[in-house]
Amino acid sequence: MDEDFVAYVEARTPALLRLAYLLTGDGHLAEDLVQEALTKAYQRWDRVQAADNPHAYVRRIVVTQHIGWRRRRAAGELPLAPGSVPETSTGDASGGVVERDAAWRALAGLPARQRAVLVLRYYEDLPDAEIAVVLGVAVGTVRSLASRAFAQLRGLPALSSYAPPPLVAVTAPATTEEHR
Repeated sequence: MDEDFVAYVEARTPALLRLAYLLTGDGHLAEDLVQEALTKAYQRWDRVQAADNPHAYVRRIVVTQHIGWRRRRAAGELPLAPGSVPETSTGDASGGVVERDAAWRALAGLPARQRAVLVLRYYEDLPDAEIAVVLGVAVGTVRSLASRAFAQLRGLPALSSYAPPPLVAVTAPATTEEHR
C-alpha cells in the first residue's frame, strides 16, 4: 500500500469522520461513508495526489457518496404515517438535549444537497465558491440550496426557539394634502 495514502488516512480520517457524521447523523453510517470514500480515493490515488488540494478532493468524494446514498435509500423507503412512531426524546432537566435533538432531526430531514451545503458552510467553514466546487454546481445554486434549507428549517415548530424575533413592519405616515 502507498505510504502517502496511509499517512493521509492517519492524518485526515478524524476530520472526514466528523464531516460524514454531520452529513449522516449516525456514527456507523459515517464510518461506512468514510470507508467507501477512502476506497474510491485509493483507487484514484494518483489523481488525488495530483490535485491542488487532496483533502478537498476526498471531501468531495465523501459528499457525493453521501448524496448518492440518500438517493438510493430514498427510492426504497416507505414513509410512516405521522404519529405511528413514538417520540424518542423526552424533556429533561437540561433542556438543551431536546433542542439539540430537534435540530439534528431537522437537519436530517433536509434533502442531501441542502444538508451538504449547510454542513460545508457552517462546519467546514467553506465559502460558497468552494462549496460549489465540492458539489459540482454553480455558486448561485449553492446560495439557492442554502436559502431553501433555511426556509424549511424556519418553518419547523420544533426550532422556534432558534428563530430570530419577527420583524416589525414600519409603515410610513399617511400623506395628506397639507404635507404636499
